[in-house]
Amino acid sequence: MRGKVTVLFLAASLLSAVKPIWAGEVAEPAGYRMDEYRSPVPNTLQGARVVTTEEAQALWRDKSAVFFDVMPNVPKPANLPAGTIWRDKVRIGIAGSVWLPNVGYGAITEETANYFRNGLAAHAKTKAQTVLFYCMTNCWMSWNAAKRAIEWGYTSVIWYPAGADGWEKAGLPVVESKPYDEATQKLLQ
Repeated sequence: MRGKVTVLFLAASLLSAVKPIWAGEVAEPAGYRMDEYRSPVPNTLQGARVVTTEEAQALWRDKSAVFFDVMPNVPKPANLPAGTIWRDKVRIGIAGSVWLPNVGYGAITEETANYFRNGLAAHAKTKAQTVLFYCMTNCWMSWNAAKRAIEWGYTSVIWYPAGADGWEKAGLPVVESKPYDEATQKLLQ
């Protein structure tokens, strides 16, 4: 009996010393996340700074970063039967942020990539300006978008994994967001 207890104690000690992936640790992939976008995310993003809600709030308060929301937007289906009422889903984001929907997928079209590049350039004066990406808690969209910005040469990239829901849970200001409209931006220039 004593031997069995010792073996169980040693096994338990070894298991508690090692944090397996299934216990909450998510490895950072080499490429983009291509599916299951609403699932646990890693704690890191190589080339980016990962921030907590308190750190994101300080950046927001000081206006020392441009905040980009990359939560997808579900467009109205083209094949809806006549007379069907469609209501766009309301997006609640961090006050003052720019919503660039659909740019956080693992694979994006050239048209979406251009929309993303133009949205970044319209709001970040240089590639050295601090840019912060978020969507929701456990959402790979912001991880992918931040990774893509790094690959495009942005040098001060921040990833806020808690997202809009983490921000709102902390009692910080949120607003109803509208997607960035590139055509309107060009008219204003």
